[in-house]
Amino acid sequence: MFSGYNYFDYKYNIPGYSGQDYDNGGRMIFMYSSLALTLILLFVLHFTMKDKKKFTDIFLKVLGISMTVFYIIKTTWESYFDITTGRGFNLGILPFDTCSIIMWAGLLSGFAKGKLKKIGDCWIATGGIVGGLSNILYLRALKYYPFFTFGAQYSMFWHFGMFFAGLWLIVSNYIKLDFKSVIYAFIFHMGVSLIVIPFDYIKDYDFMLYRHAGGAPLVEDLADILSKNNLEWVTTIIMIVLYFILFVGIIYVSLGIKKLIHISGVLIKRTTRKDTNSDDIIQSPQDQEEQNI
Repeated sequence: MFSGYNYFDYKYNIPGYSGQDYDNGGRMIFMYSSLALTLILLFVLHFTMKDKKKFTDIFLKVLGISMTVFYIIKTTWESYFDITTGRGFNLGILPFDTCSIIMWAGLLSGFAKGKLKKIGDCWIATGGIVGGLSNILYLRALKYYPFFTFGAQYSMFWHFGMFFAGLWLIVSNYIKLDFKSVIYAFIFHMGVSLIVIPFDYIKDYDFMLYRHAGGAPLVEDLADILSKNNLEWVTTIIMIVLYFILFVGIIYVSLGIKKLIHISGVLIKRTTRKDTNSDDIIQSPQDQEEQNI
């Protein structure tokens, strides 16, 4: 792990750091630990939580509030360093990234009703998993911040929360994920996109990866070629199609998860029955004597 910095240091104030923790094991530690913790939490909560709906209702409210609070803290922290070092306010920290949508979706899911709530639920169960998992596998924050810094660990918390929340809505049967659900989620996604795409082209940003696909595996290299030929609009179309394909793909992930849960439940029941039968068969000498009388 890279050393020689303070926990709250900003990325421009960490001399000598050029993504060492991304390449030298930090990313893998976060990836494996996040996936393992997610599986453990989902398994324990599913098989021990009696009132899943009540728990999830509260969880979604906490998710929406906590994501909003953490975003405000992180934005204030970044803005302080940007402004005090003469860079000015950075428009790039506005909540228009794909992963920032979890904040809006969480508030809708936790506090809205009817179709607005359904939109929030559906996006968390699709976009939340897509955005969360992509950063669990490739945590880009580690390219700018060492592992044990606020900048990196904020990103770890954020994307783990997205991933877990989306999976929990599926595992707990809080939402039935089908093609209609994907349409709800994608309409919301495209609604945000209508704000983001013009902003990207006017200000030359890359919110939701619509102009340069920065950090998107495979697509980023293609986007670079397209950009050199003034074909950024092709990148935008590719990303819109890719988002839709990934959202639809979550339906099949959902089916696989439910099948695994069913198999796990059957195995647990069989194990429980065997233990019960064994207890019935094994009797104390006193019990045997009483039966013989």
